[in-house]
Amino acid sequence: MVKTNIGVLVNGYGVIGKRVADAVLRQPDMRLVGVADVVADWRVKLAAVRGFPVYASVPERAAEMAKRGLRVEGTLEELLRSGDVDVVVDCAPAGVGAKNRGLYERYGVKAVFQGGEKHEVAGVSFVAQRNYGEALGKQFVRVVSCNTTAICRVVGAIHEKIGVRRARVVIFRRAVDVWESSRTGIMNTVVPELRVPSHHGPDAQTVIKDLDIVTMAAKGSHNLYHLHMAMIETRSRVTLEDVVRVVEEEPRVIFVSGEDGIDGLNAIFELSRDLGRPRGDLYEVPVWRESISVSRDGGEVYLIWATPNESNVIPENVDAIRALTELEKEARASISKTDGYLGVVKSVY
Repeated sequence: MVKTNIGVLVNGYGVIGKRVADAVLRQPDMRLVGVADVVADWRVKLAAVRGFPVYASVPERAAEMAKRGLRVEGTLEELLRSGDVDVVVDCAPAGVGAKNRGLYERYGVKAVFQGGEKHEVAGVSFVAQRNYGEALGKQFVRVVSCNTTAICRVVGAIHEKIGVRRARVVIFRRAVDVWESSRTGIMNTVVPELRVPSHHGPDAQTVIKDLDIVTMAAKGSHNLYHLHMAMIETRSRVTLEDVVRVVEEEPRVIFVSGEDGIDGLNAIFELSRDLGRPRGDLYEVPVWRESISVSRDGGEVYLIWATPNESNVIPENVDAIRALTELEKEARASISKTDGYLGVVKSVY
């Protein structure tokens, strides 16, 4: 019998973790058991103020967290041992999730890892629209990074509906997360990733196995989202209307327009805040309508989109929980629920 009130623990209450926790709270078929971390910074203290039970991810950090004025309910392992957790969403820093896997295995708990981990940590890399069924009933799944998620949504939709012979995507990355801007980053330069392909293309292939894709990337001196520019050779001749229709039909992808003054990443960032969502999060991938064009012979498609690096993977984490626990057997059913509860739209107007 499928359980219908899934207990979820978020391990790592940072940029992604706090957003996943909020998303879980909005799902009527899930409950947030608590959050775990190794520090008592402002984010974790605010979680406690909101009434979230807080646990120490490792026992040796519990005393220090309590010393910093935080009420610690216990350790992560103690909570896992209690049997109250069905799924852990591991949002720990890259590489730490791989170390945590053994703990989850020991207690027979399912886990969702993030894109900072390698594909091999879970064996299944996940984007709900593309391979929901592959994750059904598994113990572990990895939600791919924000950039890979965006590629799988946009290029994956064209591949699924039209057919992609080969895709070439150039990624202009933000230099640093907003919250780390005081600690690191680059100034007044562009830093290319000298390895070609960048890791994003091979990562997309862990989700879409037959996709011929090469990606190139560079970091810019900004912290507002990533920018993708794609050149796609299709398997059959297409029209502009064909491509527009695919984008219009794809969940979690929206159109924006330069005619409305949305002429850069700064405008998309401002738009996301004006939508009135928590933290100004944008779950959708915005494609510039004017950027879509087709070669004269109908064999190539060109388009540009932005990737909201803090938030576009949040719906995928929710769907991953449903897939692992088989709350929903069909991708469309889970996507519809998640998007409905999070307020994901197909048009911002």
